[in-house]
Amino acid sequence: MNNIQKGIKEDFGIEFANQDLLLEAFTQGNYLNEHPEEKGRDYQRLEFLGDSVMQLIVADYLFTRYPAWEEGQLTEMRIAMVQSKSFSHFARLAGFNRYIRLGKGEELSGARNRDSLLEDIWEAFIGALYKDQGAKAVFTFLNKAFFPAIDEGFFEEYIDYKSKLQELLQKAGSVDIEYKVENEDLSDPQKPHFEVTVFVNDKAIGSGSGRSIKIAEKRAAKKAYQDVTPR
Repeated sequence: MNNIQKGIKEDFGIEFANQDLLLEAFTQGNYLNEHPEEKGRDYQRLEFLGDSVMQLIVADYLFTRYPAWEEGQLTEMRIAMVQSKSFSHFARLAGFNRYIRLGKGEELSGARNRDSLLEDIWEAFIGALYKDQGAKAVFTFLNKAFFPAIDEGFFEEYIDYKSKLQELLQKAGSVDIEYKVENEDLSDPQKPHFEVTVFVNDKAIGSGSGRSIKIAEKRAAKKAYQDVTPR
């Protein structure tokens, strides 16, 4: 059992039948250039596959988890969740940066912690897992390492509801939009809580809460946007 397989098994209970796929997912091209004795591929083909798998599994998850959401809401969240710029965050949380096989030059340049590479490695791992064990295994992994971030408000940071609300409200002319913190709870520094209401011309049209004022504002804007959007 190689070190990558050992770490993935310990952290996520996943054991690859084809360990060559797992090695491929974590292998950067320059590493192979410096190790011609290895006949494998780099991660790029698996990255291509993983991108499509993420699109499908995320869409299926949202469709099942949120039966009351309209097509527009589902689309907005799916787009937010499969933006590759978020994948580096989850790759770090999963510890994937420990396993990347890099060329010496890339290692010295700090590529192991480069967002763009970690985004690619995340997708490559998803592609490898899909090829090795199918969609169910990918879902199980994402349900542990990715989907909980929805309830934490992580992906809402990638949807600019404040701009969307402003554009919608100003179609009929200029309006005064204001976000006010109505309540805050800082009793637990590890779990701060804020409640924000958005006002339009001094009329409350939506409220939201979250672990920061920024997230609470976005949730208030999201609620207001959904309520005032024509059906």
